[in-house]
Amino acid sequence: MNDFSKLYAQMMEQGQEMLRNFNPALETFKPQGFDKMLPTMPKDMMDMMFGNAFNKDGLDAKTRMLITLAGLTVLGAQAEPQIKLTVRHALEAGATEKEIAEVIYQMSMLGGLPAMTRALELAQAVFDDNEEGDA
Repeated sequence: MNDFSKLYAQMMEQGQEMLRNFNPALETFKPQGFDKMLPTMPKDMMDMMFGNAFNKDGLDAKTRMLITLAGLTVLGAQAEPQIKLTVRHALEAGATEKEIAEVIYQMSMLGGLPAMTRALELAQAVFDDNEEGDA
């Protein structure tokens, strides 16, 4: 195996570890199938997102999810499905409901009150779904 192949294999394993941290259900995720799900996304972009952009000594999964949630909150209505998914993943990564709400509140100054309010509604829907699933 040449040096590039070793680096690529390490990068993909690192990406899979990150996905397992985000969501344990992704433990069997196979990045090779992603090209069929997202045919317009270039391979280099996928490698960057799920590989070498995330270093194992960097931010933990919870922090990454909270940062992602902040950005999605500012985007507002165009990111509603992604907000719900990110809230789910943040909870699975160890974030509390209070931490999630605090991140969303903080974004009111950047995204505006309507974006904050809608993100809080979406987060609350996820919290409610989790409570129903736990019952």
